[in-house]
Amino acid sequence: MITAEQSALIKTYIRDIPDFPKPGIVFKDITPLMKDQAVFRLAVETIVERYKRFDIDLVVGIESRGFIFGAPISYGLECGFIPVRKPGKLPYETRRQEYELEYGTDALEMHVDAIETGSRILIVDDLLATGGTVSATTDLVRAAGGEVVEATFLVELSFLGGRERVAAKGLDIFPLVTF
Repeated sequence: MITAEQSALIKTYIRDIPDFPKPGIVFKDITPLMKDQAVFRLAVETIVERYKRFDIDLVVGIESRGFIFGAPISYGLECGFIPVRKPGKLPYETRRQEYELEYGTDALEMHVDAIETGSRILIVDDLLATGGTVSATTDLVRAAGGEVVEATFLVELSFLGGRERVAAKGLDIFPLVTF
């Protein structure tokens, strides 16, 4: 469980970058958090501690910052790690899931043999915004026969409605901090 003090500490290591990547967007930059060994460890260990009792078989990390958090979380949970990537980045045969963006579509891919039927999956990413990427990842995992136990994030941007979009898929989330 994360305490209010720990959550407040983590927030101090996330800086706002106005007008990035385009005007009107305030980007939540987590690189100061990753630079500080103690705070990075706190974030990873808090998530690991929460999921030790969930019998997770695989952590699925979403490109690219989901890799940064997903790999040490999988190590802490003593389970495997599966990357979900943008199209054309994985070397083997893939399963593809398209999803809607505000203007157009995008897609994610995962190796076809990445998940065995019945595997218990934890999805990891750095940030939950509108919920599009985690929803697409959930669809990929379920199409492969995996059971998504939950999704965890360093940051939830609650004002963008991602939690509701993910809840519509029957998925619970656990963010360390919420803005």
